[in-house]
Order: sequence, then C-alpha cells, then structure tokens
Amino acid sequence: MAAVRRISPEERLTTSFVLSAYAFEPSPSRRADEFARYLPYHEGNRTLIVEADGETLATATAIPMRQNLRGAVLPMAGVAGVATHPLARRQGHVRTLLHQLLDEMREEGHSLTALYPFRPSFYARFGYVGLPKPRTATFSPADLAPLLHADLPGEVGWERIATGYPAWREFTEGCLRDRHGFAIFPDYRDVRLRDADDRWLLTARVDGALTGAVTYRIDDHGGELIADDLLVADAYARSLVLRFFARHVDQVERVSVRLAADELPELWLTDLAVHVQARTARPGTSAPMARLLTLDALAGLPAGPGRVRVELTGDRWLAGTHLLDGTTGSLELLGGTSTAGSVPAATLTAAGLSALAYGVLDPIEVQLGGLGQVPADAAAELRRIFPRQVPYLFADF
Repeated sequence: MAAVRRISPEERLTTSFVLSAYAFEPSPSRRADEFARYLPYHEGNRTLIVEADGETLATATAIPMRQNLRGAVLPMAGVAGVATHPLARRQGHVRTLLHQLLDEMREEGHSLTALYPFRPSFYARFGYVGLPKPRTATFSPADLAPLLHADLPGEVGWERIATGYPAWREFTEGCLRDRHGFAIFPDYRDVRLRDADDRWLLTARVDGALTGAVTYRIDDHGGELIADDLLVADAYARSLVLRFFARHVDQVERVSVRLAADELPELWLTDLAVHVQARTARPGTSAPMARLLTLDALAGLPAGPGRVRVELTGDRWLAGTHLLDGTTGSLELLGGTSTAGSVPAATLTAAGLSALAYGVLDPIEVQLGGLGQVPADAAAELRRIFPRQVPYLFADF
C-alpha cells in the first residue's frame, strides 16, 4: 500500500533526485554521480515521497523562502521538484503529496506559496493563480552608444560572482524589502550561484550606495551577452548597467537581459531597436503561480479605503466569511457577522482572493475567470482595497 513520508537528505540521492532528473532533464540521466554535490543546497528543504514496496512513486519539495506581498515580507513555501514515476502517473499521488506538503508548511508559519507549474490548470485546482512571467529584451550593443557619453552619477563594479556574492545577496535582500512579489531563496540554496561561479557580477553604485546588480555570461566572441535579471533601483542604475553593455560592441553581436513585466525597454533610448518576448508553453516554459495559504497574510497590508464582506469557498486552507476593511489604510480582517448587511458582499475562491492580493486580476476578471461571484458594488470595494500591482517573483526554482 502506498504511503507518504518525509525523507532524509541522504535519501534524496536515490528517491527524489532520480524522479526529478527523469522529469526535468535529458534522459536517461548520466548525472547520478553528481547528485551528491547538490545535497548542501537542499539541506533545509522539506521533501516528501509516496512509496510502495520500497519504490518511490512520486515526490514533491518545499523550499522555505520569503516573499514580498504588497510591502510585507512573509514566509513563502516554494514548491519544486514535483515528479511522478512514469508507471505511477495519473493516480492521484501528486494531489496527496501537495495536500500534505502545504499542510505542513502552513503549520510551520508559511502564509504564501509559489511554484512554476508543469500544467497551470492542474495547480489552479489547488487555488494557485498565475503571476506575470519576466520578459527578455534583446538588442544590439551598438544601439546603446548614446550612453557612452552620458553624464551619469555613480560607477560600476565588475567581478566574478564568487567574489561579489556578498554584494549580490545584500542587493537582493533590499529588493525583497522594496518590491511587490519579489522572493529570494534561503542562504543555503542561494550560495549555489556563488559556488558555481559561472557568471560575472556587474554592480552599480551612486554615492557609495549599491543601486543595481546583474549577473551575466558571454557565450562566445561575436555571440551574445546573456544577462540574468536586471535589478536596479532607478534609471541612473539602469543606465550605468546599459552603458557597460555598450562597451561590448566589438565583442558581441547582441545583448539579452531578463526584465520584470512592468519594465519598458522600448522607452529606454530613442533609437533602440529591441525585441521583447515572454513565451509561455507547456511543458517547460510556464509562467509562475502563487496563492495565499493563510488569511493572516493579509492582516495589516497597505490597503485603500474599501469595505467588503467575502465568503471563501471550495478550498482546503481558506474558508469562512470575513469582512475586509481598509478604511484606516491598513487592512483589517473581521468576522463576517461583525457588520451590517449593507456592506457589499462577494463570493471568492482561494485563487480569486489570491489574484486580488497579488494584484494580477481586476475583480471583474476574477468573476469572468470563474474564480468567484463579484457584484458591481463589491467589485468597486475590492478594487479600492487591492489596487492593481505587477508582482515580480524573481526567484526561479
């Protein structure tokens, strides 16, 4: 009979790592002898498996992360490595694992959860809602030439990521505090970037303060400078980074850089010819998804002056009727019977409430997407409480 259990770090070598390699890598895998190198980067993860007669049938992992939700940094469970034995698929094992995994992470205080789905519609059944996928902008370094003569405050630093990792970690911690939706790995996982040492680190500083950071590599002479996420605090920092890229005009043909969904590279420079792309497909290139695991995640968030009663239905973790009150500028959650009947009311699924909290859907879109029933008066109140915002998950797990 199949049973669920949490495995020890060493057991990952012959259980979860094997299934994940089959699911997400070229197969048959020739990297079994490399699995042991990954153990330190998984030491604090929670990994569950379904097994029967000593054979692993399915696996799922939660990474204890942190995420910014409308200015509040909260514990977030990053779900990863969800895989099933090819002979045990479509038998409900992943559903069983996710229920127990999220139960345990919620009990430990994780109020949010996010993941990259193999099939978005599957995770939508668990209350997850889609977040924007970062864009990739590709352009010629020659088009950045005007920046070579621009009068910019500050300076850039250039070093290997192994050397510059403390500055990188410092800056991403700052982004976590300042950027809605931003999430970062725990230290034990993030140091994999440092240890791999396969990136350059470019930093921007203005008056000594760190205002930008981006890691990158160059694939070949005459090829492409491939930058990871462009993390900048302002336009000065962005211009300093782009000016550095401009100096590679005689080394690479093009530059590509990953950007948050609300970044507008077509407006950076007048004559910049840029191709911006965000591709989603399954399997392999889905946009991230996230959801609330507890209503405590909402308490005290900045909110507009709205007031609405919400009934939550159809979810394992979020239920009941609650009054959401943002009239003080800080969101309060009260019992649903603590207000007069004149307050507008809506019925929401967990995905519907999560979509509003993360700022990715308008209340009317929530209803159109089958995530709730939102009358016009309730939609107006929810729109005030949860203004649209563009979350930027950042971490790729």
